[in-house]
Amino acid sequence: MNLDHSIIEIVYLLSAILFVVGLKRLQSPATARAGNALAAVAMLLAIIATVVDAEILSWSGILIGMVIGSLVGAVAATRVAMTDMPQLVGIFNGFGGGASALVAITEFVSNPAVGASSAGITMMLGTLIGAVTFTGSFIAFAKLQELMTGNPITFPGQNAFNAVIFIGVLLLGAAALGVGGLAVSTQTLFWAFLAGGLILGILIVIPIGGADMPVVISLLNSYSGLAASAAGFVIGNMVLIISGALVGAAGLILTMLMCKGMNRSLANVAFGGFGGTAAAGVDRSLIGKRPVKRADAEAVAAELGYVNSVVIVPGYGLAVAQAQHELRKVGDLLQERGVTVRYAIHPVAGRMPGHMNVLLAEADVSYDKLFDLDEINDDFSNTDAVLIVGANDVCNPAARDPGSVIAGMPILDVDKARRVIVMKRSLSPGFAGIDNDLFYFDHTLMFFGDAKGSMSDLVRAVRELA
Repeated sequence: MNLDHSIIEIVYLLSAILFVVGLKRLQSPATARAGNALAAVAMLLAIIATVVDAEILSWSGILIGMVIGSLVGAVAATRVAMTDMPQLVGIFNGFGGGASALVAITEFVSNPAVGASSAGITMMLGTLIGAVTFTGSFIAFAKLQELMTGNPITFPGQNAFNAVIFIGVLLLGAAALGVGGLAVSTQTLFWAFLAGGLILGILIVIPIGGADMPVVISLLNSYSGLAASAAGFVIGNMVLIISGALVGAAGLILTMLMCKGMNRSLANVAFGGFGGTAAAGVDRSLIGKRPVKRADAEAVAAELGYVNSVVIVPGYGLAVAQAQHELRKVGDLLQERGVTVRYAIHPVAGRMPGHMNVLLAEADVSYDKLFDLDEINDDFSNTDAVLIVGANDVCNPAARDPGSVIAGMPILDVDKARRVIVMKRSLSPGFAGIDNDLFYFDHTLMFFGDAKGSMSDLVRAVRELA
């Protein structure tokens, strides 16, 4: 091994270490930014080392690529709203899968006679996983962005049909590697295999509804990591293998945590067709027809301002209204009055894990005031008041009913508090498509209106309290 190659290997090792450390620091909101920066530096080192080692581009070409990529990233970071982050992640997953597929495709086209060797099998896996990730991610993006219906798109025998397509794709891949000795050109079989993979990505995602898209995005993130790792094996790049494996494992762990947060299996998410705006067997004409107790800003301020403890439960509605800064002001004012204020974060609140944490961090809410479901659920029975802002299914008592659509889903036990205040536009259902009995309880007050405007009124009302 010459000196230049030794330096490249050292850079790869440093890059891998930075990836691991960066991923570790992503576990906490307090260190997530630093972790993301470390991972970005790791990727920069890996790209430069690879390009220099392969002598693909000149330094000017590297600089141009960095500038263009940085501009695209800066625009995306500054212009994409918090509510659209899952769509952005979906796009990133799609491009990541597509890039990995292109690496595998290029290698196969350059050496179509590779045969059923480990290298050939790896090329096929990289192509298939990358193709499925590419089209699947953009279907997920289209659903979340409402460019197509967010409801499950199903047809009779769909799972069986998908299974047949999957088996067919595998057979095409094997034939392209020379297994079976078909009298068809290897290139033709390979392009048919690629087309099948792209179609399979679409078929896998269309039957999954909007409520389950965050789980799908996370799973596709795992796929993109696996595709990158496969691409690393194809070209013999160790840092790509390691980073891809890390992303794949992290995405899978996150997917399983989200499934646990909804008390559903991954198979149920992938094949159940759940997640549309109308739950099966639910009479939507009855939703929101029962009487509720209404309250205005002054009444809510009185309920919150003269108690000892308040727990705030943020949800997707808070993100949509971009009311997090006003919410922090309410929390600060209550604390000035001697009220203990905490924030309860459900693992699947919002559109993706950590959505509420990032939203509140953006408003400078202290990290030590954020509590996960397991940390705070036992405290609700000793809490004077709960303020729910734009959350629905994550605090729906129907989850305790064995016959409910969301039966068994872990929820925040907000109904056990002395007083519950719900800030919401209307009595419309959440993603699960069912009514929320919490809205109609005797100790629940409904504060209707746009979260940002209502929160501004609440800030004023709390300030005016004696």
